[in-house]
Amino acid sequence: MAVEFKDYYKILGVDRNADDKTIKSAYRRLARKYHPDVAKGKDGGERFKEINEAYEVLSDPEKRRRYDSLGSDWHRYAQRAPGPGAGGFRVEYGGDPGDLGDFSDFFRTIFGDLGVRMGHGAGRGRDAEDFLGGFRAGRARASGQDVQATVEITLDEAFQGARKTLTFEMNEPCPTCQGSGHVGGQPCPTCQGGGWQRARRQLDVKIPAGVRTGQRVRVAGEGGGAPGGRGDLYLVVTVARHPLFERRGDDLHLELPITAPEAALGTTVEVPTLRGKVSMKIPPGTSSGRTFRLPGYGMPRVKGGGAGDQLVKVKIVMPADLTPAERDHYQKLQAQRSDNPRAWLG
Repeated sequence: MAVEFKDYYKILGVDRNADDKTIKSAYRRLARKYHPDVAKGKDGGERFKEINEAYEVLSDPEKRRRYDSLGSDWHRYAQRAPGPGAGGFRVEYGGDPGDLGDFSDFFRTIFGDLGVRMGHGAGRGRDAEDFLGGFRAGRARASGQDVQATVEITLDEAFQGARKTLTFEMNEPCPTCQGSGHVGGQPCPTCQGGGWQRARRQLDVKIPAGVRTGQRVRVAGEGGGAPGGRGDLYLVVTVARHPLFERRGDDLHLELPITAPEAALGTTVEVPTLRGKVSMKIPPGTSSGRTFRLPGYGMPRVKGGGAGDQLVKVKIVMPADLTPAERDHYQKLQAQRSDNPRAWLG
């Protein structure tokens, strides 16, 4: 199914030049009208999701700049949308792990690398809860939301385990009103009735050895804040490609170039591993493509202990610029195998 362009200004009913105050006012009005506690039925719920999504974009300066610059030509960005850089960290969403907040495919395509700010999300916008008058007035969230984020590490860091210092921003309960948005029946003077403030946090996080791409690391009590305590932080790990090693499960695969004389006569070579170089014997008559196993030199197993193996596949390489003397040697070898000239190739 084709991804449809979303006109967020039309959804909120504001002009493209609307300022932040106008956008917030429109969001509050529509959130009251279409919140699931007020508007019953499927149509109301879908409308509420659209309103939250539109506000997520238009209230965030970076997202709004991207949205305005792309316009109807958004497909161009979708084709080159960047992924996280090495060591990168971003908050993906606030909510239960595995729940992307019901944001549209259009939103995920264009803003997936920017993430979703804490306290927002389709169906659970914090502004909507704060602005529901008699339905929710004065009620602060009892406990913090779980937060999922992505972090990219190197294969060496996955092998050894790593500690990452991560700095990011998320909304935190206002220290004056404790997230309610009200003090003495009036809008909080510190957060202007919003209940939340932007705060920068820095965490020292341990990534266990052996972690794979797609696995989650739970950091208890480091998610979104609320008067009743914090939720958990879930890190979804991406292990970057390595220039030498290919990981398959807990095993590491390496292609090792050797010369024809080494393959024919046998030799001892130094093989790179993630532990450092080790010596490995190449027996005489080794053919290109033969694979040797180094037990225990693969990735550590997160559960059960031990480690995988490293598999070394040899590849015979030939020089492109043979000297006359070298060419003469090969011609003599070929003549000695004249009865079956390709038998010596294995």
